[in-house]
Amino acid sequence: MSRIGVIGAGAWGTALAQMLASDGREVLLWALEPELADEINASHGNSLFLPSASLARAIRATSRLADAADCEILLLVTPAQHLAGTMAQMTAFPRDLVLCAKGIEAATGRTMHEVAGAAAPDSDIAVLSGPTFAHEVAAGMPTAVTLACGGGQAQWQRLAPAIARPAFRPYFSDDVVGAEVGGAVKNVLAIACGVVDGLGLGQNARAALIARGYAEMQRFGAALGARRETLAGLCGLGDLVLTCSSTSSRNFSLGRALGQGEDADKLMRDRHTVAEGAHTAPVLVDLAERHAVDMPIVGAVARLLEGAPAKVVAAELLTRPLTAEGPAA
Repeated sequence: MSRIGVIGAGAWGTALAQMLASDGREVLLWALEPELADEINASHGNSLFLPSASLARAIRATSRLADAADCEILLLVTPAQHLAGTMAQMTAFPRDLVLCAKGIEAATGRTMHEVAGAAAPDSDIAVLSGPTFAHEVAAGMPTAVTLACGGGQAQWQRLAPAIARPAFRPYFSDDVVGAEVGGAVKNVLAIACGVVDGLGLGQNARAALIARGYAEMQRFGAALGARRETLAGLCGLGDLVLTCSSTSSRNFSLGRALGQGEDADKLMRDRHTVAEGAHTAPVLVDLAERHAVDMPIVGAVARLLEGAPAKVVAAELLTRPLTAEGPAA
């Protein structure tokens, strides 16, 4: 069996480690905080990020990145804005790197596979993305994801047996760009759906926003070279539906609070978990303008995060000029 490591012991990283250890194999889990690594090893729990889970004894936690050098497969689950910094501290990389963070680097506009490819040019980069709430994965509930392999079928043949479990089913793709676009854009749209909920605008409005937001995702994906069928799958539409309809989504919860009138800066300061859509929205606006892609919902979220009142931004969206339906609209 391949030696597997997970870099990042937040809720999602811990859940992935738990899933991978469900068949008894040892999984290395790197935590930034030494005290968290100690807690995981001593009490088999993560009270800070995933308190609902009783963790498998096969999970071995560490706060030393150098310990990951012996792994043959690494799942990188650090927040998107910290991926480059974390990888810069690593001394070696295996052949297979699996990116599990969803976002775009705010400072540079790089996608996660561009960040990882620059840091580890000799590794094959894959992207794991799809409709996944951490607490459900940790509990062993059925989950399906896209595993987009930059190394093609050869990488898939290495990764699928190592990652798949009876309750965790990956589907193959070689469209890394599509998998990344779906994961990044849906976070921003989930904030927008949370705002709709916070304003009390109803189920009709949320359904409309999901559909029109999906059209924005398709337009942006096409501009970057993503395939339409990828965005129609688990890592695009599937993930969008999940995160736009539940307070278990950190992005949806952030948007809901914004819709209820809470201050954006205060909300971001007070959170100990990351709502990646808040970092992605402004850079996504810039990238959309660069590629001449119309993304009014994404732009509205960026304005909300800058402090614009939710009622005003919603009214502006509702009074946009009428147009035809479809991704090109």
